[in-house]
Amino acid sequence: MSNEVESVQVSDVTEVNQLSSSTAVESHAGSCDDEMPLQLLNEAVRSMPNHVVKALLSIGVCSRCVLRIFGTEDRIYCHPLLSQSMLRSILEEVAGFKSEGNFQICSICLGILQFCYCDDKETMVKMESPNDMALIIAQLVKKEGHQIDGFSLEVSVPQLILENESSLLSGMKMRYESEPWFQERLLSKCVSVKDVLKFAITKPLETLLDVKSSTAGCFRIRLTYTHKRASDNSVERNQGFKRRKIGKENGLHNVNDEPVITNKVCSDYSTDETICVTGRSSNLLQDQEPSEQLTVPIDKVSEPCQLVYLCYRTHIYLCGRYLKFSRNVSQTRWIIDEERMGEASVEEIIGSNILPMCQGDNYKFHAAGREDIDVRMLGSGRPFLLEIQNARQVPSEETVNEIESKINGLENKLVGVKNLKVVGSQGWTLMREGEAEKQKQYCALVWISRPLEDEDVQSISLVNDMKILQKTPIRVLHRRSPLEREKIIHWMKIERIAGSSQYFLLHLCTQAGTYIKEFVHGDLGRTQPSIGSILGCRAEILRLDVTDVKMDSF
Repeated sequence: MSNEVESVQVSDVTEVNQLSSSTAVESHAGSCDDEMPLQLLNEAVRSMPNHVVKALLSIGVCSRCVLRIFGTEDRIYCHPLLSQSMLRSILEEVAGFKSEGNFQICSICLGILQFCYCDDKETMVKMESPNDMALIIAQLVKKEGHQIDGFSLEVSVPQLILENESSLLSGMKMRYESEPWFQERLLSKCVSVKDVLKFAITKPLETLLDVKSSTAGCFRIRLTYTHKRASDNSVERNQGFKRRKIGKENGLHNVNDEPVITNKVCSDYSTDETICVTGRSSNLLQDQEPSEQLTVPIDKVSEPCQLVYLCYRTHIYLCGRYLKFSRNVSQTRWIIDEERMGEASVEEIIGSNILPMCQGDNYKFHAAGREDIDVRMLGSGRPFLLEIQNARQVPSEETVNEIESKINGLENKLVGVKNLKVVGSQGWTLMREGEAEKQKQYCALVWISRPLEDEDVQSISLVNDMKILQKTPIRVLHRRSPLEREKIIHWMKIERIAGSSQYFLLHLCTQAGTYIKEFVHGDLGRTQPSIGSILGCRAEILRLDVTDVKMDSF
């Protein structure tokens, strides 16, 4: 699987035809609580001005776009089993309009509400009803193998649709504003293409997937429609419009939260570029007076949008604490000049064991700080967060316990984990908050250039919240900014080693971000004070272990 969320193109036309067959549709008819509202639909159509419906159909506006533009109540035109042909038949019968018979892609929604699109092979796929579309989507969700308890439907449409809709509404305002039905039916109730599509296919999707839709759902179904005709073509066309004052109004009106310019007319375009209707069949335009025409600067559409389908889960997080037992394991994968540093990494050991159980695409490893490759992480362990991208399965508590046991039981014993669990996105917040507050405890093997005295042990043990200044260490100056940092040494104590006067174990607790190695040897005076300066001798650190990372929030 790629690192990005895998996109699935809806391309198999044979499968589409099989899934959207009448048998398949009927088998899911029970998913709708209500019968098809044909009577309500007929009443709604008859309440609309016939000459305007006829005009819209004549310029290639599809049935659902006609009904949504008029703000038909209860969105009855979104019923899952209501086919495009059935809708058009009702509209044509009431309006007294006879279509030419050939399928025409809607000049406004570009085929989206006709459930027509191009697949990745540029083949046109056409379906009759919302239920057909839902069947295809449900099939692809199941094919991906996602474990879901809800979903959120996202739809992206080309800007060209909004431009065409704006031009249509502007033309209708100029032509019909004086008619009584206009203010009542048009500006306040027009429904967007995205909302109509979501409303039409959400309910059957809920039935087919046996889960509920929610805007807060972790599982996302995304339909992205694009069109070859660049939206800047519409901008270029609009630049050719001449302004003309219409009545007393001149400016912008809001239709469905989209700006609609109400003073544009299409005077600089030929009849091939502009759709003009009179309310009769388009071949009778020459018989009409210009004042009776609905003039809309919208190009006819020869092909529908291309559809890309995507289903993915928002990231899931597993948190815990890791232990590192080896001095030859880095925290994250470390490659220099194509050569691997260390024999493994904490990130890879933990991630490679968790990712397959979640069936995700990839993972990202986050930890509360890091230790050098030659430093062990012991004691309580270091807090970490593993981010799983597009997980098909969310592991249960039992599965998480199995993963923890598996990592802890690896033969090489390089890494261990504690307190592994699944958390929500708040885990990331807790990690960030804890990083600023945490304290760390260490155990260092130290050598000094003279024998250790009882006074040394006493002076070290008296340290309490001692402030030190550290310039960026020489060893990391090539990759870190040259800054001076104030840090706090909370406490220290010395543990003698039997039989040795110059070697001892230094136990200390410090503020996060303290450079321990430099605090011991002084880094050529760049850390003040240091163990060497406190004891008045040369001091060197031979080995270092992190024994505790205190983070109350994690």
